[in-house]
Amino acid sequence: MAIPRHDASNTTAWVVERPGPIGSFPLRRVERSIGAPGPWEILIKVAACGVCRTDLHLTEGDLPPRTPRCTPGHEIVGRVLQAGCDVAEFGPGDRVGAAWLASTCGACRYCRAGRENLCPSSRYTGWDIHGGYADHTTVDARFAYPLPEGPADEELAPLLCAGIIGYRALQRADLPPGGRLGIYGFGASAHLTAQLALSRGATVHVLTRAEAARRLALELGAASARGAYDSPPEPLDAAILFAPVGDLVPVALAALDRGGTLAVAGIHLTDIPGLNYAQHLFQERTLRSVTANTREDGRAYLAEAARHQPAVHVQRYAMNRADTALADLAADRITGVAVLLTE
Repeated sequence: MAIPRHDASNTTAWVVERPGPIGSFPLRRVERSIGAPGPWEILIKVAACGVCRTDLHLTEGDLPPRTPRCTPGHEIVGRVLQAGCDVAEFGPGDRVGAAWLASTCGACRYCRAGRENLCPSSRYTGWDIHGGYADHTTVDARFAYPLPEGPADEELAPLLCAGIIGYRALQRADLPPGGRLGIYGFGASAHLTAQLALSRGATVHVLTRAEAARRLALELGAASARGAYDSPPEPLDAAILFAPVGDLVPVALAALDRGGTLAVAGIHLTDIPGLNYAQHLFQERTLRSVTANTREDGRAYLAEAARHQPAVHVQRYAMNRADTALADLAADRITGVAVLLTE
């Protein structure tokens, strides 16, 4: 597809003016300068950007801002307008995705060991660098993903964080083949991860507070869907906590069978109450965190998603309604995932 050269010096973008409760209108839509891409960068005309709970944490101040007046958004689908002189993989017109991990040092012991998600110098899209709540954005091409031409923009965008992080969380949960998985909270990432686990032959039990989310879970093939603090109908081999609610950690641990693992998938979690060793950890139960993702996670998930083709349940918003989308997310008015569209 032919894409004209972008010569403008500005783009329309949302910025976090002053972090605070979403009702205090911390987001502002502005004209922001955007220059030509650097040697390893690509300039993207944004078509869609998923709305992630991490964006809400940044906007409300749960995540301390790293860049003043940063533009949120890290589930970006668009077309390359310009590529830097050292970029070989992408050219103008290519469909491309940008995700949460924006860059790493490539030299530390974590990067050398294939654990770049733990790089102390890692930087993140929509936190350290400007993200996709904008008409245009610039990213490091080495951390971008080529995207297929078929699926709609709004179906691809959530895969770039909700899907990838869910993939890593499922790997960290050590679910055995044909195992019993509990999913606590059922938003954007959870509804994709449930489908991934089901495609691998797992039995999935969903535990979440929203009735609409429980209905969606059953529609997607979950064996049961109950309240967040309820017990699943059988012991779990593994569980993933997507809800940012520390009170659910002991609840999920108590639901595990012997040798089970709980993976906590969020970047932000409220305080965890005291654990009882015999009830929550004894018999080799394991509690794990999930930190970002590697590029290999991204490539592996996108390839697997292309095979099992998850049903992405989308609520669409125009890009000029990003503040409304985040307010709806904060109020649990979104079932599935919200996506911002520029056209």
